[in-house]
Amino acid sequence: MYNNKKIGILIVAYNAVTTLTKVLDRIPKNVYEEIDEIAVFDDASKDETYMLSIGYKEINKVEKLKVYYNEKNRGYGGNQKYGFRYFIDKNFDAVVLLHGDGQYAPEYLKDMYDPLVKGEADVVLGSRMMKKFGGPLKGGMPLYKYFGNKVLSTYQNFRLGMNLTEFHSGYRAYTIDGLRKINLDNCSDDFHFDTQIIIKAHHNNLRIKEVPIPTFYGDEICRVNGMKYAKDIYKTTNSYLKTIKGKKKDYAYSEFFAHYPLKLYSYSSHSTALKILNRKDNLDILDIGCGTGVFASQINPKNNVTGVDNLPETKVKTERFEKYYLRDLNSGLPGEILNGNKYDYVLLLDIIQDLIDDEYLLVQAKSLLKEGGNVILSVPNIANVFVRMNLLFGRFPYSGKGILDKTHLHFYTLHSIKKILRHNKFEIVKIKATPIPIIEVLPKFLKNNLGKLLNWKLNIWAILFKRFFGYQFILTLKNK
Repeated sequence: MYNNKKIGILIVAYNAVTTLTKVLDRIPKNVYEEIDEIAVFDDASKDETYMLSIGYKEINKVEKLKVYYNEKNRGYGGNQKYGFRYFIDKNFDAVVLLHGDGQYAPEYLKDMYDPLVKGEADVVLGSRMMKKFGGPLKGGMPLYKYFGNKVLSTYQNFRLGMNLTEFHSGYRAYTIDGLRKINLDNCSDDFHFDTQIIIKAHHNNLRIKEVPIPTFYGDEICRVNGMKYAKDIYKTTNSYLKTIKGKKKDYAYSEFFAHYPLKLYSYSSHSTALKILNRKDNLDILDIGCGTGVFASQINPKNNVTGVDNLPETKVKTERFEKYYLRDLNSGLPGEILNGNKYDYVLLLDIIQDLIDDEYLLVQAKSLLKEGGNVILSVPNIANVFVRMNLLFGRFPYSGKGILDKTHLHFYTLHSIKKILRHNKFEIVKIKATPIPIIEVLPKFLKNNLGKLLNWKLNIWAILFKRFFGYQFILTLKNK
């Protein structure tokens, strides 16, 4: 052990019969002494990589070397996932990824794991783009790969708000605690796994540190299709961004999907509700179905907000709430709320349509209002022109969000929601119809010009013909 940390080296290998033993020979003696295990995972090589590794272990009496053979090729990313789980299950503290083709220098293994065992980082990336060893071109990186690497890394830094010199080095090291925070199972088995794991580490606020490494290009066979790889990098980066914004649920990043994303463009349900809530200070507000707390984070900080939802506290911005209650809302509100304070505003934003009994929470919300207090309710309009046109052609396209969100158990027209509210003795103070959110699907460069114009025009139509062009109804309610 090194610094009381259990360190492993994961060597991924495929058809590496001419290079693997050289890689093992180059591992420095002090590294052998400090690490606890070297695990070679042969990904169903068609040559004698596996037998060569077994022979190397026996001849050189390397007790710390373990060799494993995948009966079926798992792919570059799949092999990494298999190896990382191996070290996670064995309760190691850190693991370094090394390639069996000799492209990354084993002489710098200590530089890779040192920041981890010293508590300086959760992820260490070896960068060939840093200047210490003269840069990648000096080490023989082909010019087209150099420019491709620079272009992709620049693009990813811009899109992800990061500042890495290189995204595309395969020399990496991770703390096992860091890996446990990353869902590896839904990552790709292909080469862009390396990008996905960086994105997930960044999303989970893991500390990422780059260290300089030399570049080496020998006569190893490159198994990466450059054009396909670039396309996959572009696609997976954009898919992540769409997922966290709630626009599209990509499988690889499904754990980050914002089912209840913040909508702050003009005339949206969130901006409409915030205009009401932020007019005064010292209000007591109950946010039922608060999600991760992204909406509550926009409420005037001088107001007191209580949140309730079925998400664990680890996924909620609880610092914005005076109190947060974990509750399955199909069971109604917890007794601590029902028997506690009264509220100036009770928020039911985009929630009752997801519940088995959509009127149960309405009744409870009414009982929690102070004298003169209001409920702010938002529901989707099933009679919107988009749905009507689809029905005309025999379609009912369920999706991951919007009016036809597959989680919705109830659908409302303006007439039907009014009927429910009258039945439960609410007085409707105001009704606002939000426009169809075309602005959300436009590319960024169009949002501030064409997007704003279209949004304004659609809002006018929603005002004039709310039953037809209204996307959502925002209703301000009070007790009769």
